[in-house]
Amino acid sequence: MKALVLEKIGDIKELKNNLVVKEIYAPVPKENEVIIKLNYASLNHRDLWITKGMYAGIKTPVVLGSDGAGVVAKGMGGNVKEGGEVIINPTIDWGDNQDFQNKNFRILGLPDNGTLAEYVCVPGKNIYKKPQHLDLKEASAIPLAGLTAYRACFVKGNISKGDNVLITGIGGGVAAFALQYSVAAGANVFVTSGSNEKIEFAIKHGAIGGINYHDDGWEKRFKEIHPKINVVIDGAGGDTLAKCLDICTEGGTIVSYGATLLAVKNFEIRKVFWKQLKIFGTTMGSDKDFSDMLNFIEKNKIVPIIDSEYSIENGADAFLRMDSGEQVGKIVIRI
Repeated sequence: MKALVLEKIGDIKELKNNLVVKEIYAPVPKENEVIIKLNYASLNHRDLWITKGMYAGIKTPVVLGSDGAGVVAKGMGGNVKEGGEVIINPTIDWGDNQDFQNKNFRILGLPDNGTLAEYVCVPGKNIYKKPQHLDLKEASAIPLAGLTAYRACFVKGNISKGDNVLITGIGGGVAAFALQYSVAAGANVFVTSGSNEKIEFAIKHGAIGGINYHDDGWEKRFKEIHPKINVVIDGAGGDTLAKCLDICTEGGTIVSYGATLLAVKNFEIRKVFWKQLKIFGTTMGSDKDFSDMLNFIEKNKIVPIIDSEYSIENGADAFLRMDSGEQVGKIVIRI
């Protein structure tokens, strides 16, 4: 089968040498597994960071990709028979505890071969019927980012109608889903971005307003304009998370799902206890979260925001697009 294979990790300048399209053996299912013939996959920052060696225990060659949608080629799972159109839950072996993943938890696309190939093998319980209002291209954009955003917004952030929500770094896939989910829930949504164009894009998709984090003292000006933010959804970490302690109102909630800016250097703990803030960490989500997310998407007829589409033959260019930071929403790859 055709696959986009990461043969070795390295600098982004070497990506086109390290990430190549080649023929590999098709997967053979074990007991309780199914084979999916993929039509589309989509990228996450996780995929890009793996190519740069930013995860522990990376073994190459490996087929990356956590997101995908296609048809069941062999086997049956989730009440879907062969030929049925499905979306894949990339959370492998979360376990029974809804609060925390178990020690065997892993994400599709490392160490297991992922979705950037013609076929992928997954546990039967990890496939779900595609939402009826979406095509396979749109559905492929959901899994990892959509699940992460759903758990951040509703399981951890408990967002509901009338809440004032700040979503940082609106260009990313998780942030885009968090925007769509929060708007659908009736919240008042505000965003940050380093691009005024991305802020305007967010406003067109339901945000009330936003602010450019390249502006000096942006957090102080934001607080003057929007003083009652009671939920923050943050994937930046670093200095941004520290500033969110000021932005979030007393008794508010901060949910952290990522750390693109790495460690927080100036974290003033007194602001946490004095303002009675609730700070939650979250990553991915349980099988229940995935099912609940699909129901929410179907009920609210949410259509994922897609930035661009590439063929698998031009898959390396899709990674370079993500590395540029210019995208808004998900980058999909046509298999």
